[in-house]
Formats: sequence, structure tokens, C-alpha cells
Amino acid sequence: MYIPKHFENSDTKEILRFIQKYSFGTIVTAQNNVPFATHMPFAIEMEGDDIVLTTHIAKNNPQAEQLLNNEVMVIFSEPHAYVSPKHYEKEQSVPTWNYMAVHAYGRATIIDDADTALALLEKMIRQYDLGYLKQWDGLPMEYKTKMLKGIVVFGIRVTSLQAKNKLSQNRSETERRNIIEALEKSADGNEVAIAKYMKATK
Repeated sequence: MYIPKHFENSDTKEILRFIQKYSFGTIVTAQNNVPFATHMPFAIEMEGDDIVLTTHIAKNNPQAEQLLNNEVMVIFSEPHAYVSPKHYEKEQSVPTWNYMAVHAYGRATIIDDADTALALLEKMIRQYDLGYLKQWDGLPMEYKTKMLKGIVVFGIRVTSLQAKNKLSQNRSETERRNIIEALEKSADGNEVAIAKYMKATK
């Protein structure tokens, strides 16, 4: 990812919080020089000093066969907002887009053990739908085992992170204040969120 120095984020703890909050990512692989992508939710945790992403994919998805023996990339991106040149001090300015994005690289490990795979699925249920956990606990093991046969559960130990916070850090304080004030008044949740992140960024 192209990251000018003033937009680079190298704070691992901050990146972790961001991808845990915006955890619906896009996993990208390549085979025969052709990229393939799948959009999916992730459970994200620290194991020692490493960030580990876990999820599952339909066994019929062609990307399931591309996970092993290849480096994979997972993209996390939200929120974003259009920035109008009307907020700038110079009339001859161009529009742009403010956004935050993380690219996480690593290698996938397939979880073949049924008990481990089920534990990882339950972890995702706790993260995304805690109210469903009681219903899940009451389901027969036969059903859960059959479900596992239709998916591939895997984890990715992140070996490299690229994070970009494009939040008008290259603009003057007056311009940044103009942008923040305009976005804060927006009815668009993405724009309000960008304003909040801009205020927190020095």
C-alpha cells in the first residue's frame, strides 16, 4: 500500500484496536498471477507479540485451496469521507478522500481438529452474536460436525502490517478545523467517525 510518511501509522496497539473494531475484512490471495478476494469477519487477538486472525471460509470457495503455501493479505478499511476543496485556504485546490486502512500479511494455518475448530467458531459467536450462544450450545453435535464439513477454519499469524491514516495531516490547522467542523455536522456516520479520528490525530 502506498503510504506517504505523514499518513503512516506504526502504533501496533492502535492498529489492533482499529482492526478489532472494523473486523469485517477482505482476504486476498493470488494464483497464476490472478488475485482472488473474499469478504469475511475475523476474530482478532494477540498471542504473545503476534496478531492472529481467525475465521472460516466455505469449502466450495475456490480460495480455500489457495490459502496454503502462499502469503495472504487481509484488508481492513473503514471509515472514509470525501473532503471538498471548499475547506481549503487556497482556491486552486483539489478534492480528496480521507480514510483509514490496514493491510495485514501472513500465512494461513488450516485448523483440522474438530474441537479446536468449534472453539474458534464459538469465539466468533461471542464476538459477533453473544445472544446466539445459548441457542448454539443447545444444538446437537451431529449438526455442528456436519456444518464443519462444509467450511475451512483457519488462522493467520500476521508477519507484516501496513497501516494508513489519511486524515489531512498534511493540511494547515485552519483547513483541518474546517474539515472537522463540516464532517461533524454530517448525517453520514462514516464522516462523523472520520471527524472524530481527525480530532484525535495530531
